[in-house]
Amino acid sequence: MPPAPVVDAGWVRAHLGRIVLADVRWYLDGRDGRAAHQAGHLPGAVWVDVDTVLSAPPSATGGRHPLPDEAEFARSLGALGIGDDTTVVAYDDSGGAYAARLVWLLRRTGGRAALLDGGVQAWDGDLETGPVVPAPVTRTPVTWPKEFLRSADEVAASLATGTAVVLDARAADRYSGAAVLPSDVRSGHVPGARSAPWAANLTDDGRFAPAPRLAERYAALGALPDVDVVVYCGSGVTACHDLLALELAGLPTASLYPGSWSAWSADTSRAVATGEEPG
Repeated sequence: MPPAPVVDAGWVRAHLGRIVLADVRWYLDGRDGRAAHQAGHLPGAVWVDVDTVLSAPPSATGGRHPLPDEAEFARSLGALGIGDDTTVVAYDDSGGAYAARLVWLLRRTGGRAALLDGGVQAWDGDLETGPVVPAPVTRTPVTWPKEFLRSADEVAASLATGTAVVLDARAADRYSGAAVLPSDVRSGHVPGARSAPWAANLTDDGRFAPAPRLAERYAALGALPDVDVVVYCGSGVTACHDLLALELAGLPTASLYPGSWSAWSADTSRAVATGEEPG
């Protein structure tokens, strides 16, 4: 059976040698994730690049991190030693904000994948240094599941008809428009979307809150078992943290708007809201 969406360091230690560890460190401020990996990573962990493995090249319509081509994604994972039957545990040093993208993509395409709760900071053993060169394997491409993805038009239609709850996983000041990311054409949020910062899924020690607390959090935002839930963020990466938290809370069918704010804000025909309310 696939592991739960989130596993602890004890689970990882018990399964070393039977899983592939994926280091998905990436930094919004431009620091080098590969360098962080080589400076110290979990035993045998391969480095997975958010920009080239987990994303296609940026575009105005697709945003900063469009979903990668399915065949290219399969080739990239195969080159990292991740085959069709591989169980993957991904981590970063940012509470799972970036590693969640790999985990969610694998789980929604039938793969066995989980996030290491607490990330590299939760590992109580020695770290290895230097590059890891895995033995390549063959991986079969899988089509992205349309039932778990929403386009900008679908998001807009759902909000207009009230048929979905749309959650914004960015920090509250980016949602409100108070904080401006230089790469964004406009600041604010999708009108009608509700603020659900991914970091609020975590407790003070950087681990996921218990499932009942997560369920309460999302229920207060309108995310209930019989409601269509769509999540976006800046570019479709940290939204996956909310999606995994929703799965932990018992709501595994939530969907991702991959283009997210980077695509929405670049389309000047789309309305923008600012402030702390959905608007």
